Amino acid sequence: LESFEALWQLEADWYEAPNQRRGGWSGVCRCEFERPEGGKAAVFMKRQENHGALSLRHPLSGEPTFLREFKRIMSYRDCGVPSLEPVFFGMRGGGKDQRAILVTEELSGFVSLDDCVQGWIKNGLPSRSGRLRVLDAVAALARKMHASRIRHGCFYPKHVFVRCNADESVEARVIDLEKSRRHPLRVMCPLRDLHSLNYYSRSVWSRTDRLRFLEQYLGITRLNGYAKWLWRRIEKRSAEKSRARSR
Repeated sequence: LESFEALWQLEADWYEAPNQRRGGWSGVCRCEFERPEGGKAAVFMKRQENHGALSLRHPLSGEPTFLREFKRIMSYRDCGVPSLEPVFFGMRGGGKDQRAILVTEELSGFVSLDDCVQGWIKNGLPSRSGRLRVLDAVAALARKMHASRIRHGCFYPKHVFVRCNADESVEARVIDLEKSRRHPLRVMCPLRDLHSLNYYSRSVWSRTDRLRFLEQYLGITRLNGYAKWLWRRIEKRSAEKSRARSR
């Protein structure tokens, strides 16, 4: 599997049903490979054909969505923001005969923040200190992301992955980078991303815990004027969305 052609021809079951759009398609497979030194490594392999997203630079044929995703993965990597680990990327052809492959490592031991919390509800809550370690890791991830002026755009609990290690440390990573953008104004990044995380976490995390998250994100021990302004904006947007969805 040392070439684009070999990966393209590899037979593997679909992890998700292929997405058909604009005369093309894209799909994801999960594959396990044996390491030369022993053990196995799991990867997700995405393959697409004539499946692009229209943009100002590519108004007709569109830019391959996996190329866009690969660029964002590398951008996050350059900024030191934990995300997916790329293994391979390649493109062949052009115009109406364009193929692309993106391979990333499986996030071994990681679960989405959404599944993590659901597991707690099902199996019993850990200590509050354990829960706060998870929140602190996610806050550090968001702080590093926004410090690089990156706005994720879909910063939902299902797109934030965490791993609780044996030494009680917690790692956090973010996936689904398709809507990520560099924003010229750093202050605008948390308004969208923290609102998304807050809105979809309100039924699980207490107000006290969410305020603790905000303090950790800002690197403060007590709410200041900016923190209070940011909290009011986030809560206002969450309340407006709740009212709109209940109509």
